[in-house]
Amino acid sequence: MDGSRVTKDRAKALRRAMSLPEVLLWKAIKGGAIDGLQFRKQHPIGPYVLDFYCDAAKLAVEVDGASHGAGDRPVRDERRDAWLAAQGISTLRLAASLILRDVDAAVRTIRGFLENGD
Repeated sequence: MDGSRVTKDRAKALRRAMSLPEVLLWKAIKGGAIDGLQFRKQHPIGPYVLDFYCDAAKLAVEVDGASHGAGDRPVRDERRDAWLAAQGISTLRLAASLILRDVDAAVRTIRGFLENGD
């Protein structure tokens, strides 16, 4: 399920160019900060690069900016989420605006999803 060389190279580039909401969330969840769970940033899997991924929980956390609601993006996101679900991976989408406004609330949302599955 590892990504192709192209996907891995894209993930590496994305790690160096994370958005501000991604950086803030990464600082809040890295190092097992959520119940000892380890997250990876910009993790390649299949044809995709996940913003954050926890293998132990089979959870992808995606930071969605305003563009995720425009054009064909919702359909692409739905297709991606379905592909991940077929691999046994749940997707939690967080609005970038939430993270910028209150990163602690974003962390609570992740924790709640892990505890309740929603």
